[in-house]
Amino acid sequence: MRHVEQRPYADPEAAARKLIELAASIPPVQDGRIHIEKLNAPFLYQFKATGPEFGAGIKYAIEKGWLELHESGTYVRLLTSSDQLLD
Repeated sequence: MRHVEQRPYADPEAAARKLIELAASIPPVQDGRIHIEKLNAPFLYQFKATGPEFGAGIKYAIEKGWLELHESGTYVRLLTSSDQLLD
């Protein structure tokens, strides 16, 4: 029998909070823009998350009003700081 460990970012809220933390650490390039690949690469490779976890985290953060995703999908804007997510 093989035991499966719980993935830390399987919960969309946990994934969204990590994405906000990452976004807060990245200097925006123009008008508060953060290129999506600046979030995607560390989330997938450094934190060992999956594509669906990334997508669910982005969606959750947008629904909560923490991030704004441009219609092209190439960048996001941080609408809240990671300090404000303590609620």
